[in-house]
Amino acid sequence: MPKGDRPIVLYPAYFDVGRSRQQGRRVAKRWAVEMPTTQEVASAAKALGLEPQVEDGKAFPSTPWRKEGRVLVRADYYKTSIVQKVAKRIKESR
Repeated sequence: MPKGDRPIVLYPAYFDVGRSRQQGRRVAKRWAVEMPTTQEVASAAKALGLEPQVEDGKAFPSTPWRKEGRVLVRADYYKTSIVQKVAKRIKESR
């Protein structure tokens, strides 16, 4: 895998309304949901055509005891915009 070809990592914590920005939430409260799962993140990413890969048993660095898993996606644009699109998709699917 070439160096510039790193996947974008999406943790459920990014979309969790129960977390503060300091605890890892990356989206506005109005786009965040309660207790998002890796499956939800993955299906939202899939709906956006991002070919998600789920990695179970992985933990968000600031909460290593919560092994919620994470989702890897390939994309050629900014992580921030991907995080926001995935968040909106999860919100709509609820």
